Amino acid sequence: MANPDALPAGADPNLATVEVEFVEGAPKDRFVIQNTGACGLEDLTVALDLSSSAGGLIFDTSATGAGVEVFQPFEVEEGDIAQLVANRVEDGDTELALRIATLGAGDRASFTIDVDDTLPQGELGQIRVADSEISGARVTITAGDSAVTAAEFSNGSIARAQLSPCPSA
Repeated sequence: MANPDALPAGADPNLATVEVEFVEGAPKDRFVIQNTGACGLEDLTVALDLSSSAGGLIFDTSATGAGVEVFQPFEVEEGDIAQLVANRVEDGDTELALRIATLGAGDRASFTIDVDDTLPQGELGQIRVADSEISGARVTITAGDSAVTAAEFSNGSIARAQLSPCPSA
C-alpha cells in the first residue's frame, strides 16, 4: 500500500481514483488524466464520449469536415498513451478510447486535440469550449480486471471516477 503521507491532496488511501480534466487552449485543447488515488494502476482504458455534452462537442482534427476554422490532430503530450479504436481520430468524431499501460499514484498522462462545439450560438463561439459546454460528456475507465466506472464531466471540466479499493499490499 502507498505511503499515506505521499498521497496527492485529498486522496483516500483506500481507493483508486482517476480524474480526467479538459483544458481549453489555443490552438490545442488538452485532456489530462491523473491518478489521484493511493495505488498505482495498470492496463488502464480511458474512453471519452462527448456525444452527451451540453455543447454538442466534437473532435476537430482536419481542415475539412465538421470542425470550425483551426484544427489539431490527436497528439500524446505526456505519458505512455496508445489509441485503441483506430490509428487516428476522425474529424467530427465524438468518441475516443485510449490505453495507458501504467499510471502510478499521483502520475498523469495527457494529450492534445482540438475540440469544437456545434451550438449555433456557443458561449465562446464554436472554436473555443466553455466549461459549461463539456458538462454532461462522459468518461469510462477500466483498470485491469476492475469493474468499469463511468463519470460525467462537471461544470468545472473535470470527471472524477473512483474505481475500486486498492489491492492489499
